[in-house]
Amino acid sequence: MSKKRKKIPTMIVIFGASGDLTARKLIPAFYHLFGKERMPEDFRIIGLSRTKWDDEKFRAQMRAAVEKFTGSTPAEARWTKFSDRLHYFPFDMTDESLYADCLDHVCSLEDGPANRLFYLATAPQYFPIAVEYMGRAGMTKETEGWRRVIIEKPFGHDLPSALELNRTIREYLHEHQIYRIDHYLAKETVQNLLVFRFGNAIFEPIWNRNYIDHVQITAAESVDVGHRGGYYDESGVFRDMFQNHLLQLVSLVAMEAPASFDAGALRNEKFKALASVREIAAEEMGDHIVVGQYQGYLETEEVVEGSRTPTYAAVRFWLDNWRWQGVPFYVRSGKALTDKTTEILIKFKTPPHNMFPMKAGEQIRGNMLSICVQPDEGIHLRFEAKVPDTPAKMRSVDMEFHYSEGFDDLAIPEAYERLLLDALNGDASLFTRADSIEEAWRIIDPILQVCEAGLIPTEKYKKGSWGPKEADAFLERDGRHWQMGCWHE
Repeated sequence: MSKKRKKIPTMIVIFGASGDLTARKLIPAFYHLFGKERMPEDFRIIGLSRTKWDDEKFRAQMRAAVEKFTGSTPAEARWTKFSDRLHYFPFDMTDESLYADCLDHVCSLEDGPANRLFYLATAPQYFPIAVEYMGRAGMTKETEGWRRVIIEKPFGHDLPSALELNRTIREYLHEHQIYRIDHYLAKETVQNLLVFRFGNAIFEPIWNRNYIDHVQITAAESVDVGHRGGYYDESGVFRDMFQNHLLQLVSLVAMEAPASFDAGALRNEKFKALASVREIAAEEMGDHIVVGQYQGYLETEEVVEGSRTPTYAAVRFWLDNWRWQGVPFYVRSGKALTDKTTEILIKFKTPPHNMFPMKAGEQIRGNMLSICVQPDEGIHLRFEAKVPDTPAKMRSVDMEFHYSEGFDDLAIPEAYERLLLDALNGDASLFTRADSIEEAWRIIDPILQVCEAGLIPTEKYKKGSWGPKEADAFLERDGRHWQMGCWHE
């Protein structure tokens, strides 16, 4: 009888371990996974940063972070077991000579063959530096055990920089080792879109140009840019929301059914959906795009005087494929709007003939399917019903599903929990592949160039509104209007 192979340990190495992302998201997520017994049996978390901490200081800081960002005090026994696995190594990631020392430290904790998960929780300009120096030091070479690297967004500043970043990291990593993160994809309601479409037989037959009039995707934030004026003025709404989050939602709504739930099959279909998005010609941008900036943005600290950076945008996308030809996708996002909400709205066509007696000017409303990603996670379907004790008077009614009611005994986990667990398990389904990153930049780059050249006017809008009035006129020219789901009406 052969001996059972001993499981090798897993080393989780976090670059930028003293930063906000590690404290706010990563360590609380790892702690929750540990409490759910979903972490590897033998693991260590090694924090790397310039801050002059030691193991004990790092553990104390991370305990405070878990208390602050989860709103609860960790159970003493559980925290002790978890914190014993936290280690710290003072480190300057721009100094290549330190990588050999770092590798020696990691190897001393491994004590033999081990898996390694590296997380680049740093500013994006350090991504290629870290990958190059790790590669040269042999930290990412796969021998006994896997080596994976999680790279945060933003992945590039435009198409040329994204291409260059992909080229650089591919010199030292294989594609199967690269996990480009977009936390929007790990939200339960975003994942549920795939189950909703492909796990039910009643929706997919009508999920096409024959029955759908148009699609609206809204990602609204009620807060302004706050103290992030310097960062936001360099990015704007297109880099901050459209290139990553919103185009990922477009791909999930538009994609064909993959042959399996395998990461490769899933990402192939998402890529094909993005590849079908029509590039908007520069001379037609004004017909397809509205950009805005909330009043008071220019007074924000670190915002360049006279900046045209948009804090709001609405775009009409067309997909040139068999399923979606002629169906517009209206996508909008903005800061300092009325509500914080992310929603996908499918507006179906009206019946081709009205046989019911109605007053002059009245018509049957098309059915509407609303998928709320946040904050009121759920699905609403609006349809027409006869009002009792009338000949044929109709009224719109709703069928509703809310996560909080349907799964009242199960809390919706943080997106980072799912992503970190998938990375540990080698499931790249919810991570973005190189070709999709480049496709998304292909779509957004021409828009950025026209906006930054001032060829499209940046309209002003009041804080607490739904954006510039020009965005309403934008849809009205198509005979449509913005809608916010059944529960907002």
